[in-house]
Amino acid sequence: MNTKDYLPLIESTLVSIFEGKEPYNLYEPIRYVLSIGGKRLRPTFALMACDLFGGKVNDAVYPACALEVYHNFTLLHDDIMDNADMRRGKPTVHKKWNENTAILSGDVMLSQAYEVMCRAEHSLLPSLLSVFNQTTIEVCEGQQYDMDFESRNDVTADEYIAMIRLKTAVLLAASLKIGAICAKASSKDADLIYEFGINVGLAFQLKDDWLDVYGDVKKFGKKIGGDICCNKKTYLLITALEKSSGDTKKSLTEWISKESFDRDEKVKAVTAIYNSLNIGKIAEEKMNSYYQKALESLNQLSLSADKKEVLKSIAESLLYRED
Repeated sequence: MNTKDYLPLIESTLVSIFEGKEPYNLYEPIRYVLSIGGKRLRPTFALMACDLFGGKVNDAVYPACALEVYHNFTLLHDDIMDNADMRRGKPTVHKKWNENTAILSGDVMLSQAYEVMCRAEHSLLPSLLSVFNQTTIEVCEGQQYDMDFESRNDVTADEYIAMIRLKTAVLLAASLKIGAICAKASSKDADLIYEFGINVGLAFQLKDDWLDVYGDVKKFGKKIGGDICCNKKTYLLITALEKSSGDTKKSLTEWISKESFDRDEKVKAVTAIYNSLNIGKIAEEKMNSYYQKALESLNQLSLSADKKEVLKSIAESLLYRED
């Protein structure tokens, strides 16, 4: 099984959902944001889970694409909240058009995600919508926590993990569970693959945090240190604040409070503080702990060894990625 084989089906289905729809200025931003790529992790996870549990991939394609439409809706609104200029190397919708357009197009995407989800087999809709509804609520909760953290300097590592579970991990986990439901897997297997997804999602976000500091610029695809420059409350920064003391804590706090600074100087100085506290290693150990939890759930699934290996390889590719 090669997950890349799912991509043509995912892409063609996404195009068909919004193709030719009017008014142009409502739907063109949607077509634009869907056309500029992304890893398509969520629909791929859904199709893969359906496939692994013996279902027909075509039976899961609409729920899978509903997840991708929903994910991209959250990006439209997140970019407005963050006042982000770029997304995947292209101008964000609210910059290319305007904020009102981005809000309205996002609203349509949310509604459309539900409409597309409802194209699944009707007998499965109560289960599918239960998972989807809960996930959409939790993602909003995660976004609110993330925004709350911006004005707090006392965020704990546990609070951060709880936030990324909601903001990132639950949607990856829901994708796997929805794929399992489409294949009519047992409720036990659907719950286990959800737990697998939660822990892979946590490891995935922690890897993102780590890459922003320790990634290879050529492979990472953008300048490292972006999180450091904007004082983003990542696992690395929070852990550094918790573990530092004396002059080290004073120096880190001063860098966080500076409104004017040389970018390269700040990245170099804060990274040096992280290194002195062994923060990179601590973050890697945390990643690995979630990877091990994912494997525990994986081992309990009623799948053959070769199918479990597929899931394991996916988890490893996310954990050991360089971009």
